[in-house]
Formats: sequence, C-alpha cells, structure tokens
Amino acid sequence: MREIVLDTETTGFDPSEGDRIVEIGAVELLNHVPTGRTYHQYINPERSMPREAFEVHGLGDEFLADKPKFIEIADAFLEFVGPEAKLVIHNASFDMKFLNAELGWVKKPLIANERAIDTLLIARRKFPGSPASLDALCRRFGIDNSSRTLHGALLDSEILAEVYLELIGGRQPGFGLNFEGDNGQKSALGPSDDWRPKPRAVPLPSRLTDEEAAAHAAFVEKMGDSAIWRR
Repeated sequence: MREIVLDTETTGFDPSEGDRIVEIGAVELLNHVPTGRTYHQYINPERSMPREAFEVHGLGDEFLADKPKFIEIADAFLEFVGPEAKLVIHNASFDMKFLNAELGWVKKPLIANERAIDTLLIARRKFPGSPASLDALCRRFGIDNSSRTLHGALLDSEILAEVYLELIGGRQPGFGLNFEGDNGQKSALGPSDDWRPKPRAVPLPSRLTDEEAAAHAAFVEKMGDSAIWRR
C-alpha cells in the first residue's frame, strides 16, 4: 500500500481570494514504512507574499521570484503522488482546497477528496478534547520537532509521517502478527491464531494532576446529566 504524507505552505487561507501555494513537501510510505523517496518544491506564487505569511514561513518575494510557477511543476507533482496513493495530510481540507485550485487553474486532473487521510480528524477522534496541532501531537508521542522554528513543507511532512504512524498504532503496525512455526512456515498470527495485545503488567501512572481532575469534574458538572462522561 502506497501513501504520500503531504504538506503545503501558502500565501494565505483562501485560493478564491487569490492566495497561492508557495511550497509543497511530500514523503512516500510503502506499507506504512518510509521509502526515502521525497518530493519538495518551492513555487513562485505570482503575487506578493503577505507579511503575516512571511513571518510564518520565512519565504519572501525575493527568494520566490526565481522559483518555477505551479504550471511548470504540476506534471512532476502529479507523477510523484500517482493516481491512486492515499494522501496523508494534517487538516486535509485546507491543502486539498489549494491543490485542486492550482490544478484547476492549469487545467490538470484534480485529486479526489476521497484520497485524503486527515490526521487532524484521526487525532481528534482518538484524543477528544485534547490539542491536536502537529506540535501538540509531537509532544504527546515524544517526537523531536525542535528544528521546526518555521513552517516548512518537507520538514512538516517528515514530522507528520512519524505522527501518522503513531496515530495508527506505532511505527510497526504489524508487529507481533508474523509467526514462524516449527515447520518454518509463516503464519499471519501466532500459533493459536488469536493474537491480542495484553494489558501492561504495571499500569502507567496517570499524567492528570489534581487541579486538572478538579477542573474536568467542574466542567462535566456544568454539562448536566447528558454529559458523555456520566454514561
């Protein structure tokens, strides 16, 4: 299974108002394992870079002036992502909106929204009520993002690939599921064909402080009997 972990940087928030992509970064995964193949491209947005965007991305007009326009890199980008690979994106609706706007403007095939896997939605479902930004997830999973002083598409894609693998069950999602029996034949499961993760011998200590527990209890109390935590 081929997946592409992808990130874009843009001049703003809405392509319908003239905002454009200025950088694309992508990392290839095969069966949830990074292959080492990446795609990275700076793009001339054909417009001035707003001050707010410059402060976030560190990409100014002078730097982007000699970079190729999107129409010049569209075919190479589409070739890298391919026609079927899933696109793993944090806040996928934002990046897909920009990618398809750019592709539409240069009359290239659009990318079906169904191909996107949104890690933001996965994180919110898995950790309801907790911060789900890329930085917050790095802290949760102990992923080093100290080099992320500015937003950069390729660096963010590499970090997101690590976060994604943790969100779906760790760096080895199939770990423990391959067993070689006495006859040398490999089985998809163990000898009993009933592999299950076992409880920890010693439960992890709670990270919840007394103050946080009290604040949560007060919050639930305000919600009344319909609160999901009372069910």
